[in-house]
Amino acid sequence: MSGTQFSLFLAAALIIAFVPGPGIFYVAARTLSGGRKTGIASTLGTALGGLVHVIAGALGVSAIILASAELFTVLKLAGALYLIWLGIRTFREGRHAMVEAISPAGARQAFREGVLVEALNPKTAAFFLAFIPQFIDPAGGHPALQFIALGLISVLLNTLADVVVVMMAATARAGLVRRPFIVQRLRQGSGLFIAGLGVSLALVRRPAAS
Repeated sequence: MSGTQFSLFLAAALIIAFVPGPGIFYVAARTLSGGRKTGIASTLGTALGGLVHVIAGALGVSAIILASAELFTVLKLAGALYLIWLGIRTFREGRHAMVEAISPAGARQAFREGVLVEALNPKTAAFFLAFIPQFIDPAGGHPALQFIALGLISVLLNTLADVVVVMMAATARAGLVRRPFIVQRLRQGSGLFIAGLGVSLALVRRPAAS
């Protein structure tokens, strides 16, 4: 890949990373619900889930899933139902008093949930398969390795954007600590928002075959 083409990739990937999307909204909602540690754990989880799609895309697995209506639907519904369940659970937990200290077990749970949320999202697979191949140099050889390298950069930039959002959401949440009623409503609203992301994922259509 030429320097100019790589610069174009970085610029495009950076813009895409910081444009508000489901990933950013998800980690923001998790942070507002559980605090900074929960948000960071969720961010690391979604990053690992993104790496799953990068490796799967390089191996051609994502292309197979997107080419099959049945496999795409199964993955989509699994991810949607998981998000809806997670949102309902967050909403129900929001009715209780806020717990400031997040235990390591709680952080590990948030990490695992982040992995599943991203790994079960076929929209992520579709994005990588539509975006990254545009910047692969056929003459450079080893297209799978090129795909992985560019995918890792994209995931890194997405994670950076998510961390910024987590810090902003955690700061906003910290300012409301002395208002437990507002925090409870905020946590419940975060749960509803996460469930709404699940509903939106359930309505996603399979990309048309080219």
